[in-house]
Amino acid sequence: MKKTEVLHSNKEYLSIIADIKQKIKNAQYRSILSVNSEMVLLYWQIGNIINSKAFWGSKFIDNLAKDIKKEFPLAKGYSVRNLKYMAKFAKIHTDTEFVQVMLAQITWYHHIALMDKIKDIKAYLWYVNEIIKNGWSRNILVHQIELGLYKRRIENKKVSNFSKTLPYPQSELAIETIKDPYIFDFIDFRNRMVEREIENELVKNVTKLLLELGEGFAFIGNQYHLEIGNEDFYVDLLFYNLNLRCYVVIELKTGEFKPEYAGKLNFYLSAVDSILKKDCDNASIGILLCKTKDNIIAEYALKDMSKPIGVSEYKIFEKLPPKYKNIFPAKKEIEQKLGLIFEQKKKSPKNTK
Repeated sequence: MKKTEVLHSNKEYLSIIADIKQKIKNAQYRSILSVNSEMVLLYWQIGNIINSKAFWGSKFIDNLAKDIKKEFPLAKGYSVRNLKYMAKFAKIHTDTEFVQVMLAQITWYHHIALMDKIKDIKAYLWYVNEIIKNGWSRNILVHQIELGLYKRRIENKKVSNFSKTLPYPQSELAIETIKDPYIFDFIDFRNRMVEREIENELVKNVTKLLLELGEGFAFIGNQYHLEIGNEDFYVDLLFYNLNLRCYVVIELKTGEFKPEYAGKLNFYLSAVDSILKKDCDNASIGILLCKTKDNIIAEYALKDMSKPIGVSEYKIFEKLPPKYKNIFPAKKEIEQKLGLIFEQKKKSPKNTK
């Protein structure tokens, strides 16, 4: 056996190689972060210079872009448009240390998206934190902004009994984790969809579902079987949240919230805690997803429940709003008209030899 073959079959050698590869990857990642950090800081410094000379008028930025291009013909990122973004960035963020430590951790393209779409500084900084925590790409960031994630996670009044049934700080983390409403825009909507059909669509698009649920969710199964006594019960959707360190039971309802739904979910949580929960796990939590809810009724329903439960709405959008359906022609009409046009072109004198 050759020496190389011996090495490749040696567990210690393979472990060393894996360790070195990981160190190289980490160094490459730190290098990328370092370059990005320097660029964001540079753009912030240029923005401050531009703002300090604002009295020179709008032509100042135009001339600046031209002169930078002459001096550095291969350099990118110094267009008039980007210089204006630099000025805006420096106006929004005034603390040098904060720019270096916090804001430089995400790319300039993330900042452009945030400057274009977010006006509230609190929301801006909240999204920065989420990008760092979750490693969102710019496209995912834009998607989350357009779905109003900040409002659904922070601003909206959420209905839950987490503060009464969970110890601090898990209660605060659980409250922050749930959204209201959840947006399932990836579901292929059909009229009169029943709960199982929606559930199947969610499972089919589980990657998108996990993105919508948020950080730390791991999918365990749907219609998860629980044998209690001599009867069989089935949980709609079962997850484990790595941040909360607990099982999360989600029950899906196609109509309005009803108080009896909370009782059934309370029962499921007791069963999950008894059958699945380990000593290292925290108390399981439940989320009732309903098409609509009355917050007051939901609050009363949860008031004396022993298990931690949250109630949220979910939204599914039709591909085309009803008011536009009669305006645009149907697919068959379009195909028929296109067929007639092609036939006419074939018969046209220009196409005859």
